[in-house]
Amino acid sequence: MPQSTVHCLCRLVLAAIFAGFAAGDAAALTLKPWKDELFGYPAVVETTDNGALRVVDYQEMRDINGRDQVPERRVRSAYVSTAVKKAQQNLTVDTPAGPIDVAMTGKGEGASFTVIFIHGRGGDRRLGNNDWNFGGNFNRLKNLTVQNGGVYYAPSVPSFDDAGAARISGLILRAKALSPDRPVILACASMGSFICARVVRDATAVRSLSGMVLMGGAADGDYAKTPAFKAKLPVFFTHGDSDGVYAANDQIAVFRKLLKAGIPTRFVLLQTGGHGTPVRMTDWRETLNWLFAQ
Repeated sequence: MPQSTVHCLCRLVLAAIFAGFAAGDAAALTLKPWKDELFGYPAVVETTDNGALRVVDYQEMRDINGRDQVPERRVRSAYVSTAVKKAQQNLTVDTPAGPIDVAMTGKGEGASFTVIFIHGRGGDRRLGNNDWNFGGNFNRLKNLTVQNGGVYYAPSVPSFDDAGAARISGLILRAKALSPDRPVILACASMGSFICARVVRDATAVRSLSGMVLMGGAADGDYAKTPAFKAKLPVFFTHGDSDGVYAANDQIAVFRKLLKAGIPTRFVLLQTGGHGTPVRMTDWRETLNWLFAQ
């Protein structure tokens, strides 16, 4: 009888430990709201792929002219809080591939999460750090980052080739080393998707990533051959359905390959949206919360 009681107690202790682990796993990071009523997606007009792809109502007159004080140049002040400037700085970060200039917002060490945004052609770190353009969407990302204890990097990509990607891989590894066991998300817009396409072929960098965001990017027809595909790295796509640079249907085809392979993925298709629409309209809080939960 005593032996039976001991065994019973051991089972109870083990059950409690495993329950604690399960509770910890279930308690994924969730970002607190910040101006969600202004930045949440407009109405969903259609869903496909068992809800994994949503077509969202986008209207230029409402979502640009109605949102901006000066269309495409300055958003209305209601969308912005510049108090976040106290938490940002420009840095030059050393990586094994060479130095890279970044605009950093938030905690440099011990961050609850990291987001790295890669601009497109003709951009630099100022693009992803711009408070007043793009509908205030980067200002929202910075405020979400600071209020939730994270860090946001907007680097100046020196080139969109292997050399440029190597520096971003180095930045990813540095961010992971500064905040171990916390999620690192790589987001790439437009031609910046060429950097994402190279980073996902770097097995070491992929091991430090928790997810990726592709915003109006080029389709990667060989994505299924990458370490990221094998690792089932979660991917969130946003794209304008009238994108004249990178066709939405090409990216949807990649999304469906991921979906078929059981990789966590979501797609937001912005109805009538053009090439730059995802940078303005992507709901950062929803996107990051979904990635953190995977």
